[in-house]
Amino acid sequence: MGLLDKAKELSDKVNESVTKFSSDEVIANTVIKAVDKQEKVNAILEAKGCNYRIADIELGMGIPPSVSFSVKRTEN
Repeated sequence: MGLLDKAKELSDKVNESVTKFSSDEVIANTVIKAVDKQEKVNAILEAKGCNYRIADIELGMGIPPSVSFSVKRTEN
């Protein structure tokens, strides 16, 4: 197998991964998991008397995918 054949094979695998990752079902599951994590962490922070909460979630649908949380102070 030549170098160009290997490059095409790798390109096809990446393309397949991106297509699979961007499916509506995968995106919906990612949102559900991220929101569940936000709620659990916020409950722990509240129980510990902390004045900070996860306020926003940002999903990056790239390679690799990413989830970012922003933290904000509550006004108590």
